[in-house]
Amino acid sequence: MTILALLPLVVPAVFGTPLQDQILPASQLPTVPADGEEVAVMETGEGRIVLMFYPQKAPIHVANFKDLANKKFYDGLRFHRVMTGFMIQSGDPTSRDLEKSGAWGSGGHTDELGRLVHVPIEVSDLSHTRGVLSMARGPDFNSAGSQFFIIHKDAKGLDQRYSAFGRVVSGIEVVDKIVDASEVPNPSSGTVAPKSAVVIKSVRIEKWPLKD
Repeated sequence: MTILALLPLVVPAVFGTPLQDQILPASQLPTVPADGEEVAVMETGEGRIVLMFYPQKAPIHVANFKDLANKKFYDGLRFHRVMTGFMIQSGDPTSRDLEKSGAWGSGGHTDELGRLVHVPIEVSDLSHTRGVLSMARGPDFNSAGSQFFIIHKDAKGLDQRYSAFGRVVSGIEVVDKIVDASEVPNPSSGTVAPKSAVVIKSVRIEKWPLKD
């Protein structure tokens, strides 16, 4: 049985409009935000990355990422997992603490009772090509939370297995710099040596076009 066969047949309404009316083939999606559209401005130790969103494809993931950014959840986190020619990953609150590097990759955002918050998978035809923003998860397809990754080089093997929900608008060269700056003792795992892990200084949701 395919992953798609496990999805509910009833598509909910989002932002007051049925998703069926919003869905476009990925090939027809814009690659530049419309004026007034919200984007994520991510300031890192290697420079700025600007990300646009595709709520047409993954509205729950877009809303989740924006909410976390607005709460300043991502500020101070590190890119704890980097795989050259594949992706860079962040979003684990444990990565704020160098002394907890052994647990990096295991954390996520929690509710008021300390329970991990999970986001259900939203598969689509948006392919995991260079610069695409997607959500990390565990073995459970519905275990995504706060950890995300940005594709360094095409990884279409992830298609319809992970929830892609945006792409880099500017700063793809910063993704390359993060790859180059990260020391990865074991390339097969991608775990970054703590002192070389690039920090996310801030993530802010702003309107396009940016003022500076």
